[in-house]
Amino acid sequence: MERTYETVVNPPSTLKGKLSYIGPGIVVAATGVGAGDLIMASIAGVNYGLMLLWAVFVGAIIKFILSEGIGRMYLATGKTFLQSWHSLGWVATSYFWGYAILFGIIYGAAAPTVCGMVLAALFPGTPVWLGAIISSVAGFILVWFGRYNLLERIMMGFVGLMFITVVGSAIIILASANDVTYQVIPSVPKGSFTTILGLIGGVGGSITLACYGYWLQAKGWKGKSWIATMKVDNGVAYTVTGIFAVAIMIIAAELLFGTGTTINGNQGLLGLADAYGKRFGNIARWVLLVGFYGAVFTSVLGPWHGISYLFADFVRIVRNKGKENNELNQPISEKDPAYRTYLTWMTFPPMLLLLFNEPVAVVFIYGILGAIFMPALSLGLLYLLNSKQIDSVYRNRKANNLFLVLIILLFVYLGGSELLDMLL
Repeated sequence: MERTYETVVNPPSTLKGKLSYIGPGIVVAATGVGAGDLIMASIAGVNYGLMLLWAVFVGAIIKFILSEGIGRMYLATGKTFLQSWHSLGWVATSYFWGYAILFGIIYGAAAPTVCGMVLAALFPGTPVWLGAIISSVAGFILVWFGRYNLLERIMMGFVGLMFITVVGSAIIILASANDVTYQVIPSVPKGSFTTILGLIGGVGGSITLACYGYWLQAKGWKGKSWIATMKVDNGVAYTVTGIFAVAIMIIAAELLFGTGTTINGNQGLLGLADAYGKRFGNIARWVLLVGFYGAVFTSVLGPWHGISYLFADFVRIVRNKGKENNELNQPISEKDPAYRTYLTWMTFPPMLLLLFNEPVAVVFIYGILGAIFMPALSLGLLYLLNSKQIDSVYRNRKANNLFLVLIILLFVYLGGSELLDMLL
């Protein structure tokens, strides 16, 4: 019988079997790899060669720890992320609601805009706003009419595309490496601290980390027996994320390290593709841009799907006044009115921001919420994963707690720096 994602089956016991079930981790990791990750990896490669490769791996490990904790919490308790989070109080739950609302309107314009820029580079003469709208509507249609199994297959396809194009380009460029030399030994070169923090804080992570449990639920994984499979799924996912970021760094280092070229913002990312095209031809440039588009479009499709789950879960928690009942034990349907309301919110109102400047007040408030999101998530997980909600055997170990404390300190620094930049 063909396995379906809606059918709950016994978890595999062998590594080969676990690998055959991977999927939700790929979805969350691919969702988190967006333009910001590409830009930070490019900046690191251009300015420091390969000296900061270690920071990419540290960033991937951090996201693995957070995602693993979220997945373990869902499988060990049977509660969705927001249901567990609600035990921290209505203030904590409302924070996610407020963040999701602002995230939808700002990110709903920003992510498709980067897609539009890549499409404009792929097809000269295409207006950026048109490419952005096409990408946003494509995500809307796929999520509205599709289900999780379709999302997973599309994300797997894009990850394969990214590997063939971007990782393949890195391999080609290494095979034809010029005389540029740079240090590979891990180090902290002078003036690199901000770049290091950006690499560590930006390797595939945002509010979409909170969606991991919902994708596990949609996949049909339920119960403690799936935790071992979830860890393999998550490990493979962030290994892929790390390799992708390393490939971008290699391309930037080989092409532009030591040339005095600077990369800033999304236009700088397109400049990297132009430099690649000058060395290997226009077809090679086009192939690399296709890989870039795959990376940024997954960062449209994933949030359109996953955060709609989060919003729908918030609505039903409010409707049930936070009390457990049969409705809260049921998976969220993609046909849920609240799910489709948020999907619509994230798609169409942000299109106005493609025509006008982003409202300063909204961006400012969103920036404040974003600056405190990761430490708030880490702090909440530190409490929840040590609480009596979870059987003692599945609670955090000392190493997990130590890592979470270090993550909190790191993101408090990152968030504090961002807040200071906005206030000064």
